[in-house]
Amino acid sequence: MTRAFIFPGQGSQAVGMGKALADAFAPAREVFQEVDEALSQNLSRLMWEGPESDLLLTENAQPAIMAASMAVIRVLQREGGLDFARHARLVAGHSLGEYSALCAAGAFTLADAARLLKIRGRAMQEAVPVGVGAMSALLGAEIALAEEAAKEAVAQATEADPVCVVANDNAPGQVVISGRKATVDRAGDIAKAKGAKRAMPLSVSAPFHCPLMKPAADKMTEALAAVTIRPPAVPVLANVTATEANEPETIRRLLVEQVTGRVRWRESVQAFRACGVETTVEAGGNKVLTGMVKRIDKELLTVTLDSAADIEAFARTL
Repeated sequence: MTRAFIFPGQGSQAVGMGKALADAFAPAREVFQEVDEALSQNLSRLMWEGPESDLLLTENAQPAIMAASMAVIRVLQREGGLDFARHARLVAGHSLGEYSALCAAGAFTLADAARLLKIRGRAMQEAVPVGVGAMSALLGAEIALAEEAAKEAVAQATEADPVCVVANDNAPGQVVISGRKATVDRAGDIAKAKGAKRAMPLSVSAPFHCPLMKPAADKMTEALAAVTIRPPAVPVLANVTATEANEPETIRRLLVEQVTGRVRWRESVQAFRACGVETTVEAGGNKVLTGMVKRIDKELLTVTLDSAADIEAFARTL
């Protein structure tokens, strides 16, 4: 059974996340303690007790989601004998989940991953003034329709510096656009006129994965330059290329490009089979990525690891 371990992105956070694992497993408790110490912040208490408004802040949500995923992985490594070099073909993550994937595969230390995501979250939050940018999910739209709508919205713009691009190519019928609010709103109307079922504004604090994130990309260039990246135990399937990467300097460059670039999740999942992957294993995330995988490739087997029972059952398959 050839596996790809996959790691969720923003939106999978919820008050209480990781608490049951911390109660059940000492290695999970260690993960949350390490992250708290790395950030000089009681992030675990925020994850478990809220308030939700603080957990939703990008600078908190990003390291929290990574910590919850890594708690799953650390338990499997310590108590289930998980060894990525033997038990996985590759890793992949959705947006911030790429940092979780790289941490799981040994490219980043847990402390470095937490600090980088804190910086990344804050930089993305601060890159664009609140209300200037927007993101919208085009439901029932294929990628070509979304690209056309974004391009036409920019061409028709009367506002200064119009920006609208495809930010997340998540799954068939689920494409997210991002950019300046007026341009994104217009693109949504154009997409509906072209046959999209709905343009659903997303409740996000900034327009991620578009050119407006350039200030955040510059900050991540600086932050990533100061961190050691080791060759991962298995390749990462990079968001911005949907191809494998395992050389540290390439990984560093792609993580910077990812801030402004498209998350090619649909293409990544389509690439799994060519890489020999038969099963995806989602570490935390409430099955968000697993749902996308099933829409993209119904033949892939899927496993989700959210509870102690999930982890114990999966450990028996290693």
